[in-house]
Amino acid sequence: MKRILFIFLSVWFVFSIVMGVFFFPTGKSDESTDQMPVLDAIYTRASVRSYTDQPVEPEKIEQILRAGMSAPTARNQQPWAFVVIDDKEAMAQLADSLPYAKMLASAPVAIVVCGDMSRALEGEGAAYWIQDASAATENILLAAHGLGLGAVWTGAYPVMDRVRAIRHVLDLPAQIVPLNVIPMGYPQGETAPKDKWKRENVRLNNWATAY
Repeated sequence: MKRILFIFLSVWFVFSIVMGVFFFPTGKSDESTDQMPVLDAIYTRASVRSYTDQPVEPEKIEQILRAGMSAPTARNQQPWAFVVIDDKEAMAQLADSLPYAKMLASAPVAIVVCGDMSRALEGEGAAYWIQDASAATENILLAAHGLGLGAVWTGAYPVMDRVRAIRHVLDLPAQIVPLNVIPMGYPQGETAPKDKWKRENVRLNNWATAY
């Protein structure tokens, strides 16, 4: 009798685990199933400058912006602002004004990553907004790639001609400084990632010791 009871309890335990896994998820979103692992995203990301006409879904744009805002910031100041552009006229004006962002004319959407000087640190730490906004930019690029999109970082700040052009087209207030413009869309064709690993760029404990 004890043996039968033991077998019954064992079967019930296994059954409970299986039911819990398949019918009672542990809080993980179903959306994560179609996203690539983070290291794969890092190693396979490449700058994509050519896009199809397929629109980018608003929910993907929000996911990408959430990724950008998940970046670390000095003292958690979050001194950033983001402008999403899908207006063709504005994109064309920016493409005409920015020498290395001509692909804006054919991109379905772009994100302008900006620094908000009203939230930047004061004194010597003021320029940390550049690092913070750059960290957000890298998160945006990786998130876009992980969601099947292509994107490219085109620089603005500190080249003031580009900063002024972006401010003019987007009517940015004085405290908002555009760091870069990221054209984005579904890739047209394939772009191979570059292998940038170079051991000679790494030192161990001091400059004289190779890694």
